Amino acid sequence: MRVALVHDYLKEYGGAEGVLGTLHEMFPQAPIYTTVYLPEYLGPNRGKFNDADIRPSKLQFLPFKQKLIGPITMISPLIFKLMNFDGYDVVITSATGAYFPNFVNKGRAKLICYCHTPPRYIYGYKTARNWNRGILKVIGSLFIVLGRKLDFLASKNVDYYIANSKEVAYRIKRFYGRDSQVIYPPVDVRTYNKEHTTKKGNYYLTGGRLARNKRFDLAVAACTKLNLPLKVFGKSFAGYKKELKSFAGPTVEFLGEIAEEKKRESMGQAKAYISCSESEDFGITPVEVMASGTPVIAYKSGGVKETVVDKKTGVFFNELSVKSLTRAIKQFDTLEIKSSDCVTQAQKFSKERFEKEIKDFISTKI
Repeated sequence: MRVALVHDYLKEYGGAEGVLGTLHEMFPQAPIYTTVYLPEYLGPNRGKFNDADIRPSKLQFLPFKQKLIGPITMISPLIFKLMNFDGYDVVITSATGAYFPNFVNKGRAKLICYCHTPPRYIYGYKTARNWNRGILKVIGSLFIVLGRKLDFLASKNVDYYIANSKEVAYRIKRFYGRDSQVIYPPVDVRTYNKEHTTKKGNYYLTGGRLARNKRFDLAVAACTKLNLPLKVFGKSFAGYKKELKSFAGPTVEFLGEIAEEKKRESMGQAKAYISCSESEDFGITPVEVMASGTPVIAYKSGGVKETVVDKKTGVFFNELSVKSLTRAIKQFDTLEIKSSDCVTQAQKFSKERFEKEIKDFISTKI
């Protein structure tokens, strides 16, 4: 069976790229087709795809392509349509919700879309970019109308949908009228280290991809208000870290982009991780945190409702406000949450489970 993998673009490393990496391990002979490949921007994960057969589009020859990720959205349907997969049996698109990879010319192959989310920006969900400023607001409004039509048309080319959460399965049904099977993303749940958890610190942790839609501002503001130590890790997007630093108090420390071992150590020694994302698609970081034996304080929205168990592996707060989050932090301090319960919950989202479910899905459908 000849398999090909398709991904929007490779310039950042997040949960979607983690899924792609696991698919590459499962199908090492499968080439990875994408618009542009910029490994120098993958930070500590720049070597993840060194052994992969990556086939970027002709956009790879564009000068300053790293600055054109946004504008490429407009022409991505054409770019993917020019990719011909007639010689393959199965094409798996890893659809991050940035571009329109399901426009590929699949030929006789069956097209399986692993959907991280339908494009958030065209369906009213918060995104990393601010489309409500000046000319961007005008362009954004026009593209939303066109984008929805293009996205729906692309969905017709998909033979089978896999959703990365029940939240995303709901969106697939709502926007495309299609059923999907939920297969949770692969999470490295082997992070639990007793040496880390027996040396618990008194600090709170937050981080990941520092983008505005993740609402890290609430964590920074709440911990500043309560005079609590907070460590923030991750790569800044569109100058967001500078914005956070402008109102962060002396108890807030910005770690920047950190290596995997340092991240695991920080997770394992944290008192709790704070997640403020609105309508999170799935949310891999909270699961990694629980795998490290650390509870999660999370905004009750999106995928975390499927991963965090209230008052057993963490605490939910119900409003995206500093007031609601500070209440949750204070409530958390009154609870006794066991590291072992966090680890047990995280095991449900293991890499091994993902690989088995993907293989079972393909064997029953193809």
